[in-house]
Amino acid sequence: MPAKVGAVKVISLSSSSIFNIGDVYYMAPQAAAKTFAGGGSFNTGDGIRININRSDTFVNDSENIDQPIVGNA
Repeated sequence: MPAKVGAVKVISLSSSSIFNIGDVYYMAPQAAAKTFAGGGSFNTGDGIRININRSDTFVNDSENIDQPIVGNA
């Protein structure tokens, strides 16, 4: 059933988000990302001590497409 919508202000949308006003049958946001990180990169918590004298991340990615999301709806 249609509805009346007042003023809408959108500040920002991320690359994998969906903004919808009104009736919808099916929504499926999709995104793909690749992250490379060295030692001690994703640590969380209180009081963590990390002592890494040298941290190198070598990436040799010869593939152009790793996980395609086109047509996977």
